Amino acid sequence: MVPEYYSIAQVADILSLSKETLRRWDANGTLVPQRHPDNNYRVYHRSQLETFEQAQVLFKSTWAKEMKTKPLRPYKLLELFAGAGGLAIGMEKAGFESVLLNEIDKHACNTLKLNRPHWNVVEGDVSKVDFTDYKNKIDILSGGFPCQAFSYAGKKLGFNDTRGTLFYEFARAVKETNPKVIIAENVRGLLKHEDGATLQAITDVIDDIGYELVDPRVLKAVFYQVPQKRERLFLIGIRKDLAPLVDFSWPSPYNRIMTMRDALKAGELYPTDVPESEGQKYPKRKAEILAKVPQGGYWRDLPDKLQREYMKASYFLGGGKTGMARRLSWEEPSLTLTCAPAQKQTERCHPEENRPLTVREYARIQTFPDSWEFSGPLTAQYKQIGNAVPVNLAYAVGRSLVALLNDIEMLNATSKKSSIVKPKSKIPVKQLKIAV
Repeated sequence: MVPEYYSIAQVADILSLSKETLRRWDANGTLVPQRHPDNNYRVYHRSQLETFEQAQVLFKSTWAKEMKTKPLRPYKLLELFAGAGGLAIGMEKAGFESVLLNEIDKHACNTLKLNRPHWNVVEGDVSKVDFTDYKNKIDILSGGFPCQAFSYAGKKLGFNDTRGTLFYEFARAVKETNPKVIIAENVRGLLKHEDGATLQAITDVIDDIGYELVDPRVLKAVFYQVPQKRERLFLIGIRKDLAPLVDFSWPSPYNRIMTMRDALKAGELYPTDVPESEGQKYPKRKAEILAKVPQGGYWRDLPDKLQREYMKASYFLGGGKTGMARRLSWEEPSLTLTCAPAQKQTERCHPEENRPLTVREYARIQTFPDSWEFSGPLTAQYKQIGNAVPVNLAYAVGRSLVALLNDIEMLNATSKKSSIVKPKSKIPVKQLKIAV
């Protein structure tokens, strides 16, 4: 059920605006919050947001319908750069069967093996892995290859021109397996990396190896039942012999924004409060200073004397540095998790307690199940979680990919049936699509 009222923080997330911008709009009359009839808090009514395109997408969501999407048969998945399994778990929930997962980090591999002993986890350098045994045996190949700059020669880059990069290994695996669909995820920064030249090179290679790229899209995890303001760029390619016959639809958003309360307390997202677990600690003086920061606040909310003590030379530099001395709020999503919760540049302090988030709190913000255990020392566990694709985001994208493969499966079935009933007839491509 879509809520009737939204807080200032929620509207900022929905419209991708800062709370400062909303306060200016309040002051100049552009968008003025009203008093909630039950608690007198200043909120926005749904009707005030319906003119905004971002809100319209939320209000018209088909999430409930998409949740019913199931694979017509077990679809086979091969994943590269698998990490601790965030993407793999989401795809598994959507109905995919992993036939191989490759990862170079030993702790992440141990995590995968610990939780899914039946998965075929191949540890080691991807450049040393031969994928030819899976030729025409998988439906989809996925992976979040690290973004690397290519060497440009003022020409359109082909497959061989990216040799030596991890993207080349991703493309090689595609060539060796010939899947129907490919999916790659990366940081939002890839869009503008090297002024867009890196993404253009990737697009050229995807075309070169026989796939049509769906327009890349940055998905905000906060819209997909993830209590975190993380953004990921997704690239989806459909094999060229299939691309004219089908359309891919991106997942619809969930009907509300999940918060830290949803992550750490019993409720809609988890049936129990977050389990106790290990976590890093702050030095004594740092904890004393952070005790002065209110929920949702940061170093600017400290008294000037403490600002100077905590920020040191950075106090005199420009920029907001909003991640420093940052305390999370129960009523808002977490900021994007990093690989180190106590790092000064990117603080992620617990909403009430004067400490960094624990491992299990980190995992919940990434929507890992409580049963998913992480292997290795504490720093390695934080790194695995911080680098992961949020499970619920992967699950939402996975359902859209299942729907795409279902359409392809139906096309194949219709084509076979038509060839049996009318062996001499030829069904035009578009007519075949409508028949499905």
